Amino acid sequence: MDHYIFKSDRLGFRNWTEEDKSKMGMINSDPKVMEHFPSIPTQKQTDEFIDRMRDQFSKNGFCYFAVDKLENNEFIGFIGIAEQTFESDFTPCVDIGWRLAQAEWGKGFATEGAKKCLEFAFNEMGLENIKSICPEINTRSEKVMKKIGMKKFKSFNHPLLFEYKELEKCVLYEIEK
Repeated sequence: MDHYIFKSDRLGFRNWTEEDKSKMGMINSDPKVMEHFPSIPTQKQTDEFIDRMRDQFSKNGFCYFAVDKLENNEFIGFIGIAEQTFESDFTPCVDIGWRLAQAEWGKGFATEGAKKCLEFAFNEMGLENIKSICPEINTRSEKVMKKIGMKKFKSFNHPLLFEYKELEKCVLYEIEK
């Protein structure tokens, strides 16, 4: 039984299941993984995030996908595209993002997965433009943006992070089909 929407060389991309909630909760509880976020999400917040992703998938055919390593079908986090609707001069938009278990960092999974998600977005979903956002201090994510061919569009103060001065200044990258 193949439950993947699509695959890259080493990763399988799928919709979320109830079983993913506790596993994503463990990833989200890692202070290093959440270093560039305002807080560590509670399990309830993680569950709500997954429910929102499932809703986006039902509505749009895409979301931040649950990602498994194909070698052992182990869940390692998410990589995908999702609607962003916070108030700014570039929203609504479709954003590409990723969050992986720290044990999987440095193996090229974020770059491999993001490239495959761009291919899916442009070729399967017919999208024309994808954006990506992160705080300026999140140099690891910005490096992935560059590796997948995105170009820096601008820096801006994120309206949802104004209370967190170290995170408020963000970069916006984009790529066209």
